Amino acid sequence: MESRNDLKKVSCYPTIKGRHSPSVIVIGGGFAGISAARALQNASFKVVLLESRHRIGGRACTDYSFGFPVDMGAAWLHGACVKNPLAPVIGRLGLPLYRTSGDDSVLFDHDLESYALYDTDGNQVPQELVEHVGGIFESMLKETEKLRQEISYDMSMTKAIAMVFERRPDLRLEGLADKVLKWYLCRLEGWFAADADTISLKYWDEEVLLPGGHALMVRGYRPVINTLARDLDIRLGHRVSKIVRDKMGVEVIVDNGKSFVADAVVITVPLGVLKSNSIKFEPRLPNWKEEAIKGIGVGTENKIALHFDRVFWPSVEFLGVVSSSTYSCSYFLNLHKATGHPVLVYMPAGQLAHDLEKLTDEAAASFAFQQLKQILPDASKPIQYLVSHWGTDENSLGSYSYDTVGKPHYLFERLRIPVDNLFFAGEATSLDYTGTVHGAFSTGLMAAEECRMRVLEKYGNLDIFHPAMGHGEEEQLSAPLLISRI
Repeated sequence: MESRNDLKKVSCYPTIKGRHSPSVIVIGGGFAGISAARALQNASFKVVLLESRHRIGGRACTDYSFGFPVDMGAAWLHGACVKNPLAPVIGRLGLPLYRTSGDDSVLFDHDLESYALYDTDGNQVPQELVEHVGGIFESMLKETEKLRQEISYDMSMTKAIAMVFERRPDLRLEGLADKVLKWYLCRLEGWFAADADTISLKYWDEEVLLPGGHALMVRGYRPVINTLARDLDIRLGHRVSKIVRDKMGVEVIVDNGKSFVADAVVITVPLGVLKSNSIKFEPRLPNWKEEAIKGIGVGTENKIALHFDRVFWPSVEFLGVVSSSTYSCSYFLNLHKATGHPVLVYMPAGQLAHDLEKLTDEAAASFAFQQLKQILPDASKPIQYLVSHWGTDENSLGSYSYDTVGKPHYLFERLRIPVDNLFFAGEATSLDYTGTVHGAFSTGLMAAEECRMRVLEKYGNLDIFHPAMGHGEEEQLSAPLLISRI
């Protein structure tokens, strides 16, 4: 007689000639998990994908509550060019992009040609001053590079900048100019979703930037993830609590007690979830893997989207509030410029993001609106709002990864390296494209190919199934990217 536990175990795949067909469980339905599942299914594997949320997309979340798409998570294509791994899918779907910067933007994802900065009294900062301070900011970053080459130890970006000022007092600024500089530093922190006193001087700029600048997904990332997920066996609401591995295969247990077994597992959950130890591994992961999980930082950047009944702000790509500290500086993305919808998105990062997550959604939206009222006193109240909670959401526990002080950059590669029949993917496993959607997507493909090779080695024939890196003939078709800059 079968036991109750045996009845819960789902050996998801039928046996073929006395053995299981090659099978994989993918954990996580973000871009890494979906791309891995898609590639393995195309390689003739039996695949089931377990996702804890009741939607796919992970930290890419397109919300339609306003009656049109608003990305409350990932929103940019970093590297709007044909070299981007996502370009074939985006181009084939005819999805429009709105470029917000070129390759040489001092603000990383924005150019200075479309901005408006204000002080807390509502006075717009002259463009000449913003450009002048932008030059100072670039000089500061070059000086931190010199400092990095001279010293053997690591330090925070905050400490490095303080040392630069000691060496180069001519770079010190006062008054309004200093507040503008604080705003530039605020945007640096926003890029990493972390405060500068935790960001590594040695490795802060290790990310490889694809050419083409940065572009917003005008219709959101939802159409892309839905296309990639088509015809996959996806089980929503399946939160994994335990992974048991041995030489014969892997058993994955979810919160409701149901379990799944397969030859291998591709783990694509966010790094914040791995850090929380909410998934138990039996046996434990090796020390080097646990050290990678602990050593890589996870930052938080949230979005508070304010929907208005009319446009009352200037036709620029972003609005900024300069202040005497990076914590009190503000940044609003103008979605009307890119999409035609009257929406401003307030984007706090680091400690400010964590502090705002302690508030109710109504209070957080009110705080964002008060920041806007500082610079535009006649602003009308929003008719709707949306608030993200990436730092406290148990399915993410952070926005994306970054290099922390004193930890080597090779930890990202160590996080990617398989452990027996466990394979790892996600933006935090990307050595070059950390924190990006295309980085997550690429690591999913890489994990799928490694998994395919390892599993088929067990069957003794690597030639009986298609390579995992292929996407199927229909997905090889490409089309030009539709990029605008109005």
